[in-house]
Amino acid sequence: MGYDEAHLSTERFGERMVEEKSGDLWEWLVPSCFLTCMGWAIWHTPAYILDFIPPENPGLVAQMSDLHRRKDVTPDMPSLFGGIADPLDWAALVLIPVLFILGVRGVRVYAMEFVHWRPVDRMALFIGRCTMILILSMTCVMLYEVFLRYAIEAPTLWANELTLWMGGFVFLCSGFYAMQQRCHIRIFLLYDVMPRWLQRACDVTSTLLLVTFAFFMVYGSYKQVFITKFYKWEMFGTAFDPPIPATVQPAILIIITLIALQAIVNVINDWNLEPEIHSAADDIDEEELAAIKKSVGAD
Repeated sequence: MGYDEAHLSTERFGERMVEEKSGDLWEWLVPSCFLTCMGWAIWHTPAYILDFIPPENPGLVAQMSDLHRRKDVTPDMPSLFGGIADPLDWAALVLIPVLFILGVRGVRVYAMEFVHWRPVDRMALFIGRCTMILILSMTCVMLYEVFLRYAIEAPTLWANELTLWMGGFVFLCSGFYAMQQRCHIRIFLLYDVMPRWLQRACDVTSTLLLVTFAFFMVYGSYKQVFITKFYKWEMFGTAFDPPIPATVQPAILIIITLIALQAIVNVINDWNLEPEIHSAADDIDEEELAAIKKSVGAD
């Protein structure tokens, strides 16, 4: 779990550490295991619903039981505690919070990221790491499908929809990470010429608007999303038939709530920071520019 000190350059910000080099195997392993457990638990959610909060409608119970039988990855494994979920289902459910805590506590911040982070930002940083793993996984699925489709002429029924499913979570989770990194789209033309007290007023106003939007979004749709989509475990209705409606729509409400909370945290964390002056030079990547000059032989 350690780093080679000869290859690290660190700078302390209070109790926080910013590192320039990429992480070790631990930083790849924890998010990967967390996502594996999450994927297993999501795919077997009908078993958890039938065990913990079974529907009162017998027809819905029979429908969900049939769905679980068709989707169960380990149908021959005996159930645990006399319910529907088997030992692997329970193991995934137990490991999710354990891996989440390990990931949040062990996440590292690097030089290219926002340096004035606080311990409360660790969750957003860990979700960002999970999003990176999802992007890599999504790319592997697409390459696998291209190989099967054009090299072997045996395309799959699941790769396209699995990519779509993961892409939805990438889009949502990256928004949460972008909010923590302050890298969402912002227009500084008027903001930079304002005095600091007026900048703070604008920050508070924009955060209040975001929180208001998140509140009414959740308040107006949580019943439809969590009762109609999630609790009935609505599927996509295709050959692969993933539970995209049952998972993505609740994720939208959860992530928009986290984004609103992160916006509040950002205002508190940035309250006493010195104002930044933005210019066109901020968009120039010095490393990329140096690589281009080297490629064309310029000094």
